[in-house]
Amino acid sequence: MNSVDVLLINPPQNAELRTLLELHGPPMASMYLAGYARAKGYTPRILDLDMENMTKEQVTSYVSSLSPRVVGMTAFTSTVKVAYSLLAEIKRALPNALTVIGGPHVTFMPDEALSQEGIDVAAMGEGEATLDDLIGTYESGKPLDGVRGIAYKRDGSMKLNQPRPMIENLDEVPFPARDLVSYERYRWNGVLEAPIMTTRGCTFRCQYCSSSEMMGRRYRTRSVQNVIDEIRDVQEKYHVRDIEFIDDTFTLNMKRASEVMKSIVKEKLDVKLALSSRVNTINEDLMQDLKKGGTANMYFGVESGSQRVLDLMQKGIKLEQAASAVNLAKKYNVGVLCSYIVGFPGETPEEMDQTIKFSVKLNSDYAQFSILTPFPGTPIYYDLDRKGLIATKDWTLYTVLHPLIKYEAFGYSANLVAKKLTDAYRVFYLRLGYLAKRRYMLPLIMKTIRRSLRLARMMAKGYGKAVQAY
Repeated sequence: MNSVDVLLINPPQNAELRTLLELHGPPMASMYLAGYARAKGYTPRILDLDMENMTKEQVTSYVSSLSPRVVGMTAFTSTVKVAYSLLAEIKRALPNALTVIGGPHVTFMPDEALSQEGIDVAAMGEGEATLDDLIGTYESGKPLDGVRGIAYKRDGSMKLNQPRPMIENLDEVPFPARDLVSYERYRWNGVLEAPIMTTRGCTFRCQYCSSSEMMGRRYRTRSVQNVIDEIRDVQEKYHVRDIEFIDDTFTLNMKRASEVMKSIVKEKLDVKLALSSRVNTINEDLMQDLKKGGTANMYFGVESGSQRVLDLMQKGIKLEQAASAVNLAKKYNVGVLCSYIVGFPGETPEEMDQTIKFSVKLNSDYAQFSILTPFPGTPIYYDLDRKGLIATKDWTLYTVLHPLIKYEAFGYSANLVAKKLTDAYRVFYLRLGYLAKRRYMLPLIMKTIRRSLRLARMMAKGYGKAVQAY
């Protein structure tokens, strides 16, 4: 085997909110894959192009110097085009290397991926066991038709293999290979944070989300002790206090969430936690445990201030539950970020205004607003695509800040939706009472609003021109 069996590349991100915040998180997908491959006896390497400022030529030169047998890349919808382009360049430089692309976008569009120059394999769904199987099969010279969870090219056509079952025991998945990146560089405002995934899968089927299809509709959990071991591991190696549980919904199993918190207290771990919850998977007993366990910030996906729109989204929550959850967090002095979506198909302009007003009523510490984005794999994508209502499939625009639907079919324009996004940020963040408590945030708030205003002005001049400018 080569000195590097598999090179895992994280493509540069162009998600505009991340760019706006100048935030570069560690490449968790690559680190999980690398940790698993290393545990199976392979030698992995990670190249994070979201952190390293490299040209295509520099990338191909670096990859050529390593001469890996397998080159893998995980891409989201907004980064898939640059991933395709990079893999094409790498394949030209290393024609004998097996080029593999995975991630949420490719999981649902393997045919698109394999139609691109230089891509040999599309990996779908959960990737660790698939990568292990793929490397071993390729190294042994066996055909790829027995590797579950992939699509690949053979004789000029796409071959779709059987899906791979989800990993049953998540404790068997090694900790992410943080040592294969310059982990100390992933700081924001001087703070180094450690993302940790304690669960996989989602039992819900929100119309705008593909998580349940990507990671399964069964909620799989790591043991409490396994989570505690990883917290201790990152603290010993990187002296990290700030921990983010990056599960879709950490509190889905409320009893288990409470047990994690009680173990943190028992083990006397000094942590500052951030985590996600649904507004209907929280109660006072659990909130008390979350606070005792070091929870400082929580994320709630509220999404709309209209019950009718929430029902259209199939969100499965009530407005009263959202208000109760936010107030409960405030009671225990836990910071709250609420997310909201405007422009859901069938939503009226008046209901978008209801969402803005509801965000002010809830008065969370922070609010994130986005425009409904029909990502491939989401139920709303297939519905809109079938009706011919998706305005563009230029994936670079799928950043949750662009109107991508033919809104005229719903009685208003894309320009109006862009304006509502700007209104939402302006109304929420430019309240005198809010600014008085958070003067330090004013530069970031103004930067966000200026960017939103710029998009709205461009939209007013014509959708095509706005698209071309990004």
